[in-house]
Amino acid sequence: MPSNLEIIKSTYEGDSKENGVKYQTYLAEHAEWTEAAGFPYAGTYIGYDEISKNVFFRLGTEWDGYKVEVSEFYEDGDTVVAVGVYSGTYKQTGKYFEADFVHIWKLEDQKILKFKQYVDSYLVQNAMVSE
Repeated sequence: MPSNLEIIKSTYEGDSKENGVKYQTYLAEHAEWTEAAGFPYAGTYIGYDEISKNVFFRLGTEWDGYKVEVSEFYEDGDTVVAVGVYSGTYKQTGKYFEADFVHIWKLEDQKILKFKQYVDSYLVQNAMVSE
């Protein structure tokens, strides 16, 4: 039985297709996924289908080399925090960005109930604007 920390770490490992399977396995049916205000995909999405369509599909089709690199993890009971850097090149503008992020995960009975993103959205938005 994996720990909450092991579950969350596993969602950052491998390619996006592998991660999609991991998310599907570990997400509670009505999990809440909140992308930060100002982020291109801002909002709260409920359940795997909404999350996949509004976040993962768009990241996979609108960006080249989009990466999520975690440098630190913290665990306290049913809460796991990941700290790291996003990077990638927006296809429409060809502009590259890097932005720090914090992800807060809430779990119960080995299922992800909530995800909340904190990020410097300005850096991401700036990559999406043509000059």
